[in-house]
Amino acid sequence: MMIDGNSPIPTVRDAKRLIVKIGSSLLVDSHSHKIRRDWLNAMADDVAACKARGQEVVIVTSGAVAVGREHLGLHGRRLRLEEKQAAAATGQIQLAHAYQETLARHKITVAQVLLTLGDTEMRRRHLNGRATIDTLLRLGAVPVINENDTVGTSELRFGDNDRLAARVAQMISADTLVLLSDIDGLYTADPRKDPDATLIPEVRALTPEIEAVAGEPGAGYGTGGMVTKIAAARIAMAAGCRMVIAKGKRLHALSALDETAAAGGAPCTWFLPSAEPLTARKRWIAGHLNLSGTLTVDDGALSALGRGKSLLPAGVVAVDGDFSRGDPIAVLDRQGREVARGLSAYASGDARRIAGRRTAEIETILGYRGRDEMIHRDDLVLA
Repeated sequence: MMIDGNSPIPTVRDAKRLIVKIGSSLLVDSHSHKIRRDWLNAMADDVAACKARGQEVVIVTSGAVAVGREHLGLHGRRLRLEEKQAAAATGQIQLAHAYQETLARHKITVAQVLLTLGDTEMRRRHLNGRATIDTLLRLGAVPVINENDTVGTSELRFGDNDRLAARVAQMISADTLVLLSDIDGLYTADPRKDPDATLIPEVRALTPEIEAVAGEPGAGYGTGGMVTKIAAARIAMAAGCRMVIAKGKRLHALSALDETAAAGGAPCTWFLPSAEPLTARKRWIAGHLNLSGTLTVDDGALSALGRGKSLLPAGVVAVDGDFSRGDPIAVLDRQGREVARGLSAYASGDARRIAGRRTAEIETILGYRGRDEMIHRDDLVLA
């Protein structure tokens, strides 16, 4: 766990382009199933303060299903997919209206943006989404973003707004991502089960040890847990965006991140990128959530990747999945850990035929001369 007590603690005030992700358990009262207006008004006051000092703000919000199910009388049981989509369609109107009302008090324009996984996975749609959000920010609006749950299926969804927020951060080159949740950061163990668990204030590398302390999703409306927050941190840090996890139940939870603990500020965990941001293309590759397959590599290939080399067929020991040329795939070591991801130069069938073979043999095996590399270094991002 990389904790540097000598580093200055970041604050929200330092951000230029800020994304705030709001979880369902914060926004929707668990008893009345209605939007917590006092909490949302306090959040709007915080957002207005950010904009007054020249910051651009994007909100990624959950809560559409939680609000909509009450209006449709669908509470007290697990929802079928079509019921969840119907609840989202109803609840999204309620959410958008609530955000519009509360930010109008500060004469701030709200813009609703609904995204699907494909909007960030497909390059052209990714660029279109970026252009739209950039334009809204330039015009002074606050984009309020949610997943388009009315059309999403389990195979084509983010499934949680932690990763959606990270993908938006990567898409628009945000420098700060705030995940407001029902937990105040990453602990050395699950604090619900271990009384000796301690908060980790700063993380600079997502080591296996850090990933091992991530727990399972908790109860309530939210679908995410620490596992999804670590996944979000990986996306954000690869994009050069710092991320903070903080407990959001209190009023003015966002402004509390500007205060020190001694002054009543919020305890939290900051995830700080240690390397330079990736290029826009590599940020897009690194952020893919819907990978099509995997390549397992030997130790020699692993070492070569670490030196910035391309992945050659000779270093591949196993090919799994059904993918086409150009699809995003993961690269695993022999222990099954993800070490990189990239765009495959070959379809899975051809990849299996040339795996473990020398580059000079490709044409003889396949009957055509393809690329020398299984994944070219320009299409490869280390984990």
